[in-house]
Amino acid sequence: QVQLVESGGGLVQAGGSLRLSCTASGRTVGMIAWAWFRQAPGKERALVTAISWSGGSTDYVDSVEGRFTISRDNAKNTVHLQMNSLKPEDTADYYCAARRMNPYSSRISPGRELNRYDYWGQGTQVTVSS
Repeated sequence: QVQLVESGGGLVQAGGSLRLSCTASGRTVGMIAWAWFRQAPGKERALVTAISWSGGSTDYVDSVEGRFTISRDNAKNTVHLQMNSLKPEDTADYYCAARRMNPYSSRISPGRELNRYDYWGQGTQVTVSS
């Protein structure tokens, strides 16, 4: 089994920055692609950004394009989400997710649908005050 542990959430003023991290551990982590989802109160969980195992393919939703950056460190089985120019509407619980890939799909972004992902973090809260 693979466990995902997140860190880095908190309270920040609008215009500020936060950096989230998520590390995978377990007996066999393997080749995984990553994503960050978020869920605001009363709303469904939805993709924020995703990155392929190779790191060469990324996907961002329009609302965060140009403000958020996803990156990964395969040697450390870690993914980061750098969030700049934060807005109150970015307030949500943020979840990292991992999807097992194979050598043939290592360059493909893992997708936007929740059911594509095999493992989930526990969530970290991000609050942006106006």
